[in-house]
Amino acid sequence: MKRAHFSFFVLALFIFFSGFFSGNVQLLAQAPTWQQIPIPKLPEFHPPQPRRIELPNGMVVFLQEDHELPTIDGTARIRGGERSVPANKTGLIDVYGEVWRTGGTKTQTGDQLDDFLEQRAAKVETGGGVDSTTVSWSCLKEDFNDVFRAFEDLLKNPEFRADKIGIAQKGLYDAISRRNDDPAQIAGREAAKLVYGANNPYARVPEYSTVAAITRQDLVEWHGKYVHPNNIILGVVGDFDSAKMEARLREAFASWPKGQAATDPEIKPEPAKPGYYEVDKTDVNQSNIHMVALGITRRNPDYFATSVFNEAFGGGFSSRLFGDIRTTKGLAYAVGGGVAAGWDHPGMLRLMVSTKSKTTIESIQALDEEIADLAKRPINDEEIKRAKDSILNSFVFRFDSPAKVLQEKMAYEFYGYPLDFLENFQKGIEKVTKEDVARVAAKYIHLEQMAVLVVGNVSEFDKPLSSLGTVNKLDIAIPPPPPGLVPKQGEHP
Repeated sequence: MKRAHFSFFVLALFIFFSGFFSGNVQLLAQAPTWQQIPIPKLPEFHPPQPRRIELPNGMVVFLQEDHELPTIDGTARIRGGERSVPANKTGLIDVYGEVWRTGGTKTQTGDQLDDFLEQRAAKVETGGGVDSTTVSWSCLKEDFNDVFRAFEDLLKNPEFRADKIGIAQKGLYDAISRRNDDPAQIAGREAAKLVYGANNPYARVPEYSTVAAITRQDLVEWHGKYVHPNNIILGVVGDFDSAKMEARLREAFASWPKGQAATDPEIKPEPAKPGYYEVDKTDVNQSNIHMVALGITRRNPDYFATSVFNEAFGGGFSSRLFGDIRTTKGLAYAVGGGVAAGWDHPGMLRLMVSTKSKTTIESIQALDEEIADLAKRPINDEEIKRAKDSILNSFVFRFDSPAKVLQEKMAYEFYGYPLDFLENFQKGIEKVTKEDVARVAAKYIHLEQMAVLVVGNVSEFDKPLSSLGTVNKLDIAIPPPPPGLVPKQGEHP
């Protein structure tokens, strides 16, 4: 563009926008503020519903069609997990969940299975948790039959090859040797012990001796005890026809005989006494503070009210704790928490602050003040509205795909919840009142009933923790490995 033409173009733009703004200043001045913009009520939540099928042998199947991509994914969740493992074998499910896949099947090794799947850009994976184990697949639609056969073979015929067991154990040994490196990890682990008890399955951790005690026979026996169709919930999502998929699954599993039904162990929490607990970590310059007690389950009638309370009090950037302790007082790198709800056992009531060493006691006192202030200054209407909006507006993004909805429905089936629990969540949150929130705050948040854990460099605290009360010093030293596992110098076992 020539210089003269360009100058004329710029001048024309200036004249146009000058006229536009001069003519619209009055309109802009009359525009409503963002608080005055009407926000329509959220529509009813109606996610795509998976189809539930129960086979004669007790296997429950959920089918969720999703034709957006030419893929098919499936997950089998099997009852029985780490909480059912004897204490002297803690870590068994970690080893089992890894070697189930890496050990391959009776007809092919795990390495051969790797090659088979890599050629198809597919996955077959296994894993374990506190109450269940899983085996899953992911593949292109065109490769479904081949990949599903590999999945079925691994589900029914794992080999647990001994060399892969050794590799899994070495991985756990390395994790044990490094578990005191991260102060946040220490705080989370020790807080769980204070809430549930050090030897409780929800809090205990693998040790060298418990991992070393795990044998191939343990894995074989575990598989034989728990992997039966009547202990399995299978969810399949993707680009398929439900009728054809049902026929294929019936062909694969309908004749599989029932086995012993898994039973959940009775586990009673043994919380530590309320008070102050300290872990001295001299190589850090900040403190991780956890105030903890037992929480609730999602079956508790207070679940919806505590969800709103959690969001308003300690749930995010707009929460009261964040605004007062981090923004106004400048004491915290991070702050928050609330009354957590577990599926089938109480979650943890936990309020957390991360602060520099020299403001440790000041931060604890600030959190104490916030708890005490709840009685004098209950969560108000504006805070409740903001909390509800945050929960409900983010809710849809938690379940914005058929796969996410399927996983949630499988969880309801696994834990025995009504399958419409998800659809009723929105209504439950909307019904919560200011009085409900005040009631649950008074019911569950009691400073004198909490254990206060501090992980930090004790020598750098602004005051000794003992200035607040009697201190219990926690020993987090890692028990040494048994004689046969003593590592060479400079190596982890």
